[in-house]
Amino acid sequence: MTMRKRLLIIAVLGVGALTAGLAYRSHIVSVRAARLDHVVAPAPYFPPGSIWTQDVSLAPVDPQSSTIISWLSSAGGWGTGKMRVDFSLRVLQADAKTPFVPFQKGDGFYEADSDKVSVFPLPPGGGIEGRTDYQCPNRGDCHLIVVDRPHAKLYEAYVASYSGGVLSADAVAVWNLSRVYPPDGRGDQCTSTDAAGFPIAPLLFTADELALGHIDHAIRFTLPNPRMRARVFVHPATHAGAPLGPITAPPMGAHFRLKSSYDMSQLTPAAQVVARAMQKYGMFLSDGGGIALTAQNDADTTAKYSDVDFNARDLEHLKVTDFEVLQMGDPIRLTDNCVLKQ
Repeated sequence: MTMRKRLLIIAVLGVGALTAGLAYRSHIVSVRAARLDHVVAPAPYFPPGSIWTQDVSLAPVDPQSSTIISWLSSAGGWGTGKMRVDFSLRVLQADAKTPFVPFQKGDGFYEADSDKVSVFPLPPGGGIEGRTDYQCPNRGDCHLIVVDRPHAKLYEAYVASYSGGVLSADAVAVWNLSRVYPPDGRGDQCTSTDAAGFPIAPLLFTADELALGHIDHAIRFTLPNPRMRARVFVHPATHAGAPLGPITAPPMGAHFRLKSSYDMSQLTPAAQVVARAMQKYGMFLSDGGGIALTAQNDADTTAKYSDVDFNARDLEHLKVTDFEVLQMGDPIRLTDNCVLKQ
């Protein structure tokens, strides 16, 4: 075969591959567009007036904000040194046909802090944190989150596992979705399935929200325990977990807000949606952890993060020094003497 014929064959194959690649890309774009056409705005978790949906874009800054931000920056900032996103938490939806399964207390059950339940909704085909089933390996965090809108309840469990027809967990919090909770939530000194005593699901942003271009609530964030103030919390937190930091560290429950002067042009369009929510609603320090932000897993949403070109590193431009701490109440000393409110 002559060199000219070889080059001609290679050229033809190259054009064929390019055409096939373009056709595949066009197909993917069409699939994404069709999926996004069906995205609807998520229903709010709580009635108007909830702390999680308050516009704080003009709220006053705490007098200690500069000190806290400066210390946190010098201590290493976010858990990995950069703001990243964890996508492992699933939020399942129960309907009128969802079965309730028997519940039993786990080996490390938080008796005082947990709501008393004998059954728990378990949607078929769902899964716990980071899994496609309800099996918890090696006693990890294994959060199980189920929204039961027919009964206006949000069920959240920690170290949850389903075996032998029974669900077990070490902690259970059942939130009333028809109630606006006061600053002391389910009760001071009470944890939930999040160290601060918060509900988890209402503070997770989703692929559906990014596709719609707006997030209408505050966001959950975490810091390593050595970078949070030890043995205290501020409302709306009701517990503190195991922080180890000095008095200049942020306390559990601290409310951070992205500065209005932040240059959004550094971020992708989807990341800008998250950043705008951080300016309007802020983000609450909710737990100890190495990855700063938590987004809802897209296994249970219409849109997927790939549809909106969003990934775990898209907010890395956001530094601790781009934030300010909103005015806090007096720190409350952690005693672990939980008495749940009815």
